[in-house]
Amino acid sequence: MTKSPKFVFYLTCLLFWKMAKMNNIILSTTGHRDSGFISVHAGDHFTLQCLYVSNATMYYWYKQTLGQKPQLISTYYRFSDGSTFYSEFEDNPRFKQETIDSLTQLKISHVQLSDSATYYCARGNSFILEFMEGVTVSVKGSGLNIQARVHQLASETVQPGGSVTLSCTVQNGTCDGEHSVYWFKNSEEPHPGLIYTHGDRDDQCERKPNTQTHSCTYNLSMKSLDLSHAGTYYCAVASCGHVLFGNGTKLDFDSESLGFRLKIVIVTAFDE
Repeated sequence: MTKSPKFVFYLTCLLFWKMAKMNNIILSTTGHRDSGFISVHAGDHFTLQCLYVSNATMYYWYKQTLGQKPQLISTYYRFSDGSTFYSEFEDNPRFKQETIDSLTQLKISHVQLSDSATYYCARGNSFILEFMEGVTVSVKGSGLNIQARVHQLASETVQPGGSVTLSCTVQNGTCDGEHSVYWFKNSEEPHPGLIYTHGDRDDQCERKPNTQTHSCTYNLSMKSLDLSHAGTYYCAVASCGHVLFGNGTKLDFDSESLGFRLKIVIVTAFDE
């Protein structure tokens, strides 16, 4: 079964008017998983699995790199013998799509830095196209030949109602390209929230004397904090053709302050 990428793109656009989010994407990986965000080391592999439903006949896999449009990786027709891959994924042995029992799987082996992206599974029939919750993949590894590094503090402790400024420091080597900075919030929610910042006036850049190395610090400020802000915040920087992720800053609330606040609420409730 052969379909042109243009035909599939038109089909996708036609069905986009009726789109629903489903939480039926499963992740199997050699990396560390934190809800909808995972870290994978270069050279490892990971597998994405999409659940079958009785009324779906077509299954699609998409890859969306930060700052770019989604790319169609492959399609699978439920009643055919195989899958169809497109563009750069065609005839690429690192990408495989398999069907096992009630799952269709996308396997990516020998992971590279270029695999850092958000992956989506979509399924549909003649009338509806349903997109599953995406999984954001961060590729890390000391063996990667990259002239840049991203640094974040491991954790921050804050007071309810207070404020915080999270910092992301980017150290570049010979690359002087402009940075695009993204912040992911990952918590108990099924999908990480995405905040985009670029060229904020509070950002500071400096170059080390007599070297080609320079660093830039990007800030994310938040006020009137409550428990909904708790989670891990990841900084991702797109620069010079690469996307680099920080290790994440975990935002925690001071336990003593939360306990005091709880006592006030209980006393007030009984006084009424």
